[in-house]
Amino acid sequence: MTPDDRIRAVLDAHAKLRSPAAELTDAADLYAAGMTSHASVNVMLALEDAFDIEFPDELLTKHTFCTISTVRTALLSLTEVAA
Repeated sequence: MTPDDRIRAVLDAHAKLRSPAAELTDAADLYAAGMTSHASVNVMLALEDAFDIEFPDELLTKHTFCTISTVRTALLSLTEVAA
């Protein structure tokens, strides 16, 4: 499973989107697609488990979780540091 597949699987399971994550572009606004602030916390926790990382305080912003692209960028920055 690719990192993007894992991100989309987490979104499908925890973001409470109105449509499947596979139907969203990388730049689609996840909040406009139905994700609430509460759901974004669940997404963050699930991403931490799925990628075996921890989001630092400076990445705990609405912007980090607003699109699949911004989530991917944050995860890549964390996995590069962890590697």
